[in-house]
Amino acid sequence: MRKMPVAAPTITSLFTHRDYLRLFTAQVSALFGTGLTTVALGLLAYELAGADAAAVLGTALTIKMMVYVTVAPIVAAYAHRFPRRLFLVGLNTIRAGVVLALPFIDQIWQIYVLIAVLQTASAAFTPTYQAVIPDILPDERDYTRALSAAQLAATMETLLSPMLAAAALSVISFHWLFVGTAVGFAISAVLVITTRIPDVGAITEGTFRDRIAVGMRIFAATPRLRGLLGLNLVVAAAGSVIMVNTVNYVRDTLGGTQSGVAMLLAANGFGTLIIALSLPRVIDRLGARPVMVAGAATLVVGLGSAVALSIADAGEWRWGAAVAVWAVVGAGTAAVLTPTGQVLRRSSQPADRPALFAAQFSLSHLAWLITYPIAGWLTTAAGFTTTWVTLAVIAGAGITVALRTWPRHDPAELTHLHEVGTIDPARLADAVRVAERLYQHTHEFVIDAEHRRWPTRAAGQPAMVG
Repeated sequence: MRKMPVAAPTITSLFTHRDYLRLFTAQVSALFGTGLTTVALGLLAYELAGADAAAVLGTALTIKMMVYVTVAPIVAAYAHRFPRRLFLVGLNTIRAGVVLALPFIDQIWQIYVLIAVLQTASAAFTPTYQAVIPDILPDERDYTRALSAAQLAATMETLLSPMLAAAALSVISFHWLFVGTAVGFAISAVLVITTRIPDVGAITEGTFRDRIAVGMRIFAATPRLRGLLGLNLVVAAAGSVIMVNTVNYVRDTLGGTQSGVAMLLAANGFGTLIIALSLPRVIDRLGARPVMVAGAATLVVGLGSAVALSIADAGEWRWGAAVAVWAVVGAGTAAVLTPTGQVLRRSSQPADRPALFAAQFSLSHLAWLITYPIAGWLTTAAGFTTTWVTLAVIAGAGITVALRTWPRHDPAELTHLHEVGTIDPARLADAVRVAERLYQHTHEFVIDAEHRRWPTRAAGQPAMVG
């Protein structure tokens, strides 16, 4: 009898998994709350600083990135000591409390203090949450769909939150949007506490310095992850235009209203949505690298188009052109970010995965730490054109790094050598002895305690990695 092919899992089939469904819903709830804050924070900065709002936003977001870069690795080193479910619930509670205070501030410095507290909690929450998903969805295809679903959720938030904000702003003050954020975090906390989340089992041994450095070491030694660093820079360069410059561009250049700010952000989300819906099958067919490189190229094109838009003569057509540019940036962002979790999972052992996710969290936000001040402070000093040209150059450098460091041929299994005494003998059960103290074998290769260097062929011979 002919064997029937097994149908590939779909995104909707994941929702039959009770714990994943609750975590996904918790993510959506928190994302929509965060999306409302994105709109409200820009308007709050404009209310307090007027034409200098870009500098205020740039500073606030720079503080956010500094927190992300420093806090996430520390959390990864200590997170195994806490029950992950209660840890995530506590962080959501802190975030809800902070955003409830934002409507009552009347000084710019207060924005900076509250953003620092809020983002410290977020810097602890996000990599912990990301590391949970592979543990509850061990099947590779399920996890791929979960990555796409996560990007789709982020996309829907990017699209719908500004639209909801635009509708709300027609009848209420933007200060009430912060209340919506707090509600989102509260709902997320309730869903997480009712979810079965496994605590971390075996962890990478060593001192605090060892645990905090393991993710960075894996990044430094893995070619595809070095390429990911370049792609992070491209995303940050283009995303900074959206996050920092939208409010001033709409209000001061296009002459738009608060609702106009929300609608242009929604256009960015719409571009992300279109790509996110089509990515799972494309990634299955082409792999992560071509999709992510194409996304980075799209972002460079988007930045070039923004530069052209900034030097164009005034006219009603600029609204339509701006919508198109913001949508292109959203599309490129989705193509780069959606496969990132799959690349991280492919590049690590389960015990090292939390540290690697935390390293990506910190390193990606280090890129934003570079681009946010440029988007904020340079815009205030020199205008949109100079700023966007600078960011386009940075994005071009990022994609060049990715192309040079992430090889086209990137197989999962690699042939390599081990010297006797550098690896557990049980790991060499399938190995072939090729010299008195050398064994050769082939398997899915990642950097870990027994594979500290990436194999490179010299004169056609596999490298020793032990």
